[in-house]
Amino acid sequence: MKFSPTFCLSEGFVIANDVDNKRCYLLVHQAKRLNSPCIMVVNHDASCIPTLQILSDGKKEALFYDRILCDVPCSGDGTLRKNIDVWKKWTTSNSLHLHGLQLRIAVRGVEQLAVGGRMVYSTCSLNPIEDEAIIAALLEKSEGTLELADSSADLPGLKWMPGVSSWKLMTKEGQWFSDWSEVPNNRRTQIRPTMFPPTDPEKLASMHLERCMRILPHHQNTGGFFVAVLVKKAPMPWNKRFPKLRKEVSSGAAEQTGDSLAASTPAEAPCFPERVEVEGEGPEKEASKRASSAQETAAKPNSVCGPPPMKRMKLFGYKEDPFVFLTEDDPVFTTIQSFYNLSPDFPKLNVLTRTHEGKKRHLYMVSKELRNVLLNNSERMKVINTGVKVWCRNSDGEEFGCAFRLAQEGIYTLQPYIRSRIIGVSVEDIKVLLTQENPFLSKLEDDAHAQAKKLVMGSIVLKYIPNPSKPEEPQCPIQLCGWRGKTSIRAFVPRNERLHYLRMLGVEVFRDKQGQGHKEGDGEKGGKEEVEDEVEKVTEEEMEAGNEGDLDLKNGEENGSSEPKADSSNQGASG
Repeated sequence: MKFSPTFCLSEGFVIANDVDNKRCYLLVHQAKRLNSPCIMVVNHDASCIPTLQILSDGKKEALFYDRILCDVPCSGDGTLRKNIDVWKKWTTSNSLHLHGLQLRIAVRGVEQLAVGGRMVYSTCSLNPIEDEAIIAALLEKSEGTLELADSSADLPGLKWMPGVSSWKLMTKEGQWFSDWSEVPNNRRTQIRPTMFPPTDPEKLASMHLERCMRILPHHQNTGGFFVAVLVKKAPMPWNKRFPKLRKEVSSGAAEQTGDSLAASTPAEAPCFPERVEVEGEGPEKEASKRASSAQETAAKPNSVCGPPPMKRMKLFGYKEDPFVFLTEDDPVFTTIQSFYNLSPDFPKLNVLTRTHEGKKRHLYMVSKELRNVLLNNSERMKVINTGVKVWCRNSDGEEFGCAFRLAQEGIYTLQPYIRSRIIGVSVEDIKVLLTQENPFLSKLEDDAHAQAKKLVMGSIVLKYIPNPSKPEEPQCPIQLCGWRGKTSIRAFVPRNERLHYLRMLGVEVFRDKQGQGHKEGDGEKGGKEEVEDEVEKVTEEEMEAGNEGDLDLKNGEENGSSEPKADSSNQGASG
């Protein structure tokens, strides 16, 4: 799913998290296809993921989410059909070892869920200890603040079985337990009470565990999955004690009601303010006041002191490149503004780079809300990647007015702010641009040719606007990043996206399997093979040059002096 070409920066955003650093880079690779400025990938243990803060009306508030997908680690016994390793590694102990982690992740998820929001808990396991047991324990712990939602009407075509309300637990020795009271003392360190269903029939009935969805492999030729949808009706009960403590710590701060403060700052999160300014006193006076207060407290060994100062969070693993936001008066914008004739409402403050020093090679763009998150959580959050690439540097770009060319990734985000360097193209023009390596300007239709001749050499936007009177043509706008050379023009579009657009235009680009065996000299290639070879030739050159590749600005071709491309597994961290 891609952004609509009539895109305007959304107020919403998605934060995707994975505990495995390598999987985070895979997640970045998959998310890049969305070309969205509203996605952030972070690397944390979900069971203790930090509470993020945002600036609202000049005050810092805890960030809560209105939707959370809690896809927890599981034994994977529902993937037996595709995962051969499960047959060798599965034991009855797997679910016992994972149950505690799954419950901690689910608890942390509902803590960060906004009141009225929804959290989906899912696994690829059919073991009740990993499924209904977690939901039952969560509902019991919530004391009525959570409700299991009935989502059957939302998925009318999905075949699923209702959740179970009774189950037994088996050990690796073959012992069965149906209740916590049956578990011997020597087993109680491994087997926990939350692994069993509630013993009270009324409490069990009020949970409505039948609303959980069990997707069985043989019903729809899929894997086995478990899905439960939880709705948060009020702040979690263990969060309600926190406002009183916070009020004592932040004396002189703006007063808030207990419920509103509970909804903005979870109790288990280390979110005591590092600095509290009392109204009417400056920071120096306040600092000396805190120092004297600390000395007085130290002099009284039996005194009751407040909470300890918040420690700086330690972020382990590979240190990512920084996210550095540009200022409105940054020299980079001088030539960009004039060359592309950016509109006055272009959000310059939302543009960032991944380096503090040296030349800026890539410029990225994020939404206003993600900028707020990044600026207020730099020390508590390990960000792997965020934003969408909108400009790339050309080594010889200054010679023709601008050192930065447009990037296809961010063309739909950036184009609404560009008021020049745009060429309107037809379907036939797009076919030529996507199938030929470096066509002459004369190969474009008259209208596009005339527009291109008016522009100086450099980066351009190739824009197709659908014609309702021609229903046989694509009825969605298409925007491509291109380069206007001295006598030629070309599109800079990644291979997969190039093939996607060609299919939209009715051009078949895949070579027939029967024709793959033709040897050189067997005759001319067929139409499909010729298109495929031409596309491969174009995209291979672009891949070699990469986004940081140099361009021969006189004819629009890459000159072979491109910089070595970074490892694709680290693209999320490259600057």
